Amino acid sequence: MVLVVDFGSQYTQLIARRVREAKVYCEIRSFECALEAAQRLSPEGIVLSGGPASVYESWAPAVDRRLLNLGLPVLGICYGMGIINQLSGGRVSQATRREYGRAELVIDDMTDLFSGFGVGQQTTVWMSHGDRMETIPDGWHVLAHSAGSPFAAFADGGRQLFGVQFHPEVVHTPRGREVIENFLFRVCRCQPDWTMGNFIEAESERIRARVGDGRVLCAISGGVDSTVTAALVHRAVGDRLVCVFVDTGLLRSGEADAVLRMLREEMDLDVRAVDAAGEFLRALAGVTDPERKRRVIGATFIEVFEATASEIPGVRFLAQGTLYPDVIESVSCKGPAAMIKSHHNVGGLPERMRLELIEPLRELFKDEVRAIGRLLGVPEVLLRQHPFPGPGLAVRLIGEVCPERLAILRQADSIVLEEVNAAGLYDQIWQAFAVLLPVKTVGVMGDERTYENTVAVRAVECVDGMTADWARMPLDVLARMSTRIINEVRGVNRVVYDISSKPPATIEWE
Repeated sequence: MVLVVDFGSQYTQLIARRVREAKVYCEIRSFECALEAAQRLSPEGIVLSGGPASVYESWAPAVDRRLLNLGLPVLGICYGMGIINQLSGGRVSQATRREYGRAELVIDDMTDLFSGFGVGQQTTVWMSHGDRMETIPDGWHVLAHSAGSPFAAFADGGRQLFGVQFHPEVVHTPRGREVIENFLFRVCRCQPDWTMGNFIEAESERIRARVGDGRVLCAISGGVDSTVTAALVHRAVGDRLVCVFVDTGLLRSGEADAVLRMLREEMDLDVRAVDAAGEFLRALAGVTDPERKRRVIGATFIEVFEATASEIPGVRFLAQGTLYPDVIESVSCKGPAAMIKSHHNVGGLPERMRLELIEPLRELFKDEVRAIGRLLGVPEVLLRQHPFPGPGLAVRLIGEVCPERLAILRQADSIVLEEVNAAGLYDQIWQAFAVLLPVKTVGVMGDERTYENTVAVRAVECVDGMTADWARMPLDVLARMSTRIINEVRGVNRVVYDISSKPPATIEWE
């Protein structure tokens, strides 16, 4: 196994995910208990994550120096590299030239981490730092450099300590997987014997042992996350699972009926449906702040769900389809990560309902969940659908949520998806949708002046939800979307296309 030490990076679980993709088991522990965890777990290697702090600040998180003296291989990534450098006698300082986004890395030494690369070869990497390694310890050698980082990768080969300034775990570092696998297999000598099938068996047994003869309630939306959660829990406890589907009135056109039919007929789940559109729209009246929207939707969901649950006897557990991106953007779960936005799947229900929470997918990413769903026999039509936010169209409708604006957004969104499907692009794009902006612009239709709404089209390419790039959709597809939306959706006279990546933007607009 490999131990991943978390310093609060948004990408910590992504590191663990890359390790798991290489079929090596790993666990994440906070920097606060890193030494104790390493001594107890006896891993083959240790990875130190990035983090939002600077290692030279007095309050910055750190690890016990003895962690580097256990005789285990250690790889430090970004902040983790700074930790290794500083604890070993090097100096870290604020960079005069920060590096954010893509950069070109030049390989200086192809042993160990860069085996398979060539000396002098350039490779694209993803940087995200405002510090630099000012000096490195005597006797250490440089493995790679970039325009802004003379020590972009280094090593103390004798002690098997390595550091990289870039992020090999993100998809925007094309050969990052090779770097990680070189560390796992060439340096740590790990064996690739951990699979998603193992995860299903272990998690099913864990759920059965925990639930015993109790009943489990599952909040299900028909999306990939909650559907796979329900399938996994159903595999563990059978008919002692009861699913509740809440129609918030914030779903896409025809979605509620289609979801219920699929869950009941295709998956043979016990699903109780609740139409609560009126409650949600009343609660959202006058609300425009994105965070307040999410809190209002979360609170209303809790009220509706709680009322429904009270009518089902013998329930002791609540299963939710929470994934790691939901957790890491909402709270710092294992380290001092910054909160990006709240998520209505994270927190709330167990405290009010006194139910024990079951979140079997909490440590996983979307594509891993899809892989598990296929092994569990979840219908492909459910697994291949694009992610849809828990708060629904409310966070794609910028400004106040009301029936009239929801109707405009639903129609525009349907057109976007129809054209993406017609062009054969649905499975190539991670997410495609429409956003209704609180912006009116002047236009001309039939020789008359108009002053109507603006719709933004958002489409991204992504693997895990943590980073994303805007999709380079063919211009003729965008042209058809624009023409249809303006011609068919009353109240819209302008369509724009979002070409921002994540980071710095998020995939959803709110």
